[in-house]
Amino acid sequence: MQKQMPSFGEKGPGRKAVTLSAQEVVALEPLRPGDRLTVARPMVAGVDLAAWVRSHREPVEIHLLAHGGLLFRGFGLRSLADFEHLTAAFGADLLEYSYRSTPRSQVSGNVYTSTEYPADQHIPMHNEMSYTSSWPMKIWFFCVQPAQRGGQTPIADSRRVYERIRLQVRERFARLGVMYQRNFGHELDLPWESVFQTSEKAEVESFCRAAGLQFEWKPGNRLRTRQICQGVAHHPRTGEPVWFNQAHLFHVSSLPPEVREALLSEFPEEELPRNTYYGDGSPIEDEVLAEVREAYRQEAAGFPWEQGDVLMLDNMLMAHGRAPFEGPRKILVGMAEPATNVR
Repeated sequence: MQKQMPSFGEKGPGRKAVTLSAQEVVALEPLRPGDRLTVARPMVAGVDLAAWVRSHREPVEIHLLAHGGLLFRGFGLRSLADFEHLTAAFGADLLEYSYRSTPRSQVSGNVYTSTEYPADQHIPMHNEMSYTSSWPMKIWFFCVQPAQRGGQTPIADSRRVYERIRLQVRERFARLGVMYQRNFGHELDLPWESVFQTSEKAEVESFCRAAGLQFEWKPGNRLRTRQICQGVAHHPRTGEPVWFNQAHLFHVSSLPPEVREALLSEFPEEELPRNTYYGDGSPIEDEVLAEVREAYRQEAAGFPWEQGDVLMLDNMLMAHGRAPFEGPRKILVGMAEPATNVR
């Protein structure tokens, strides 16, 4: 027997409400009254979530396109194997985390820890790997151990973020794109060996050429890279425009004022570990990036993790971040379905 499950969340311009036809063993409902995030819960004991996904993959995919995310809760997932079985049910191999921007540990295969920044730090909202011209379309987060306090993974609809930003700003980012400049070797950021997962310069150069990265070796085993990527992108299936870059995260203005001043007193701007510019090399105004951050703030919505939760996001439609936390916290991450955008 099947039951029509309603979709939840507000519709945006050009979007249609969809329904998810699901067996009665699984229910879909808003996480909280009026919440935009949908949660899937078992209605009976012992539901095999991976098997359910395999038999309902198409309607789940349609639901994901409409809402951007789906939280699986209460299915008793406990192990790495449980998580891998679930991601495999979607029919795509997990991707290697290449050209890294944050520290992570490889757990098994292409399953990684979430970003290993200190617990007291906030990680700004972003779409995974939107600082490159190739990124995963899907990303999963598996809660092995929730923090004692805090540690939420806030999310924000990238379509709504785009709509909140002024038209002239959107048009300039769409026209020029974003230039990302990184300097490796000052021992203030990830070393290039970690970023490219090799100690062989020839392998780094081969990767850069294939990915469209400009590179320059500097004295003292230092490396500088530049790449111009999209500022705005269009979803390949829905055609909707989304705010899709990490200009606000890589820009020097993202640092606390005292850290920013200390770095600029020690290095010229072109030597900063990371920074962003418009695609023509001109500076991005601080007030523009403040507007972008405010758009993310207004759209951000969080939820408390529970052990065994799996959050699945369409990586182009939904941005994510991390709140500070206390106590041990373990969230595993898997990514799949590579996509590219050639400017």
